[in-house]
Amino acid sequence: MTPAVEELLSLLQLERLEDNLFRGESRDIGTRYVFGGQVLGQALSAAQQTVDANRSAHSLHAYFLRAGDIEHPIVYNVERTRDGGSFSVRRVTAIQHGQPIFNFSASFQAEEAGVEHQLPMPAVPKPDDLEPVEPLPADELAKLPPKLQRWFGRSGPFEFRHVYPRDELNPPKRPPFQQVWFRLTGRVPEASPPLHRALLAYASDFHLIGTTMFPHGISFLQRNVQVASLDHAMWFHRPFRADEWLLYSCDSPTAQGARGLARGMIYSEDGRLVASTAQEGLVRLRSEG
Repeated sequence: MTPAVEELLSLLQLERLEDNLFRGESRDIGTRYVFGGQVLGQALSAAQQTVDANRSAHSLHAYFLRAGDIEHPIVYNVERTRDGGSFSVRRVTAIQHGQPIFNFSASFQAEEAGVEHQLPMPAVPKPDDLEPVEPLPADELAKLPPKLQRWFGRSGPFEFRHVYPRDELNPPKRPPFQQVWFRLTGRVPEASPPLHRALLAYASDFHLIGTTMFPHGISFLQRNVQVASLDHAMWFHRPFRADEWLLYSCDSPTAQGARGLARGMIYSEDGRLVASTAQEGLVRLRSEG
């Protein structure tokens, strides 16, 4: 297991303060504020610890209310909204400096059989046929602000391989679609489905809202572009492991009013649709004057 994976597993291992109260550490991964995927993964981890082990998360819906402070831990307050015959619902409020920064609801279901179908996985090259992401040249890295240097210079817990790579420093205009293979950079010894769902929730915040910028030839690296996640939804369909290759197929059907909508479908390497996502984000062009 790589140090970056060990750090992420530690990040998702929350401290239990009370029956329904948890505390999670924050990490600086090169973003200005707490990475949204961190809060998603930690909130799901907190909710899962209050539900019977025979019930699995099948959906989550979240709103990002305030930017998170990377220098301080986050407290997660879980409300046990309902435990029915087949489903359980939990609400989680993430709190920092006495204020809510994030609201989250998740639904859990006991396993049962039913009708089944899925859309096929896009026909794309396999991950072994694609080149890993090349690190930025040292001279290009030196031109970026210190935060972004950390973002591009660190070895993160996930490896990404883009079917159609895009130069974020010189972004071209192209249709709002992308496919990215990803997996953890190390093997997780546990086959715990709750852990792998929390890991996937973390990873699902990568690349999604960036798809909304493709038609406009802009990038989050540009100083006049302000990007932030506003909400996030996710549905878990079938079993998977986050340390095995998964394909993130993203599209953006619309952008307007300084907001962009993106959708994603996540497939296992053998073509099973394991999860779906949707996210609306702030995409604001600011005056450079």
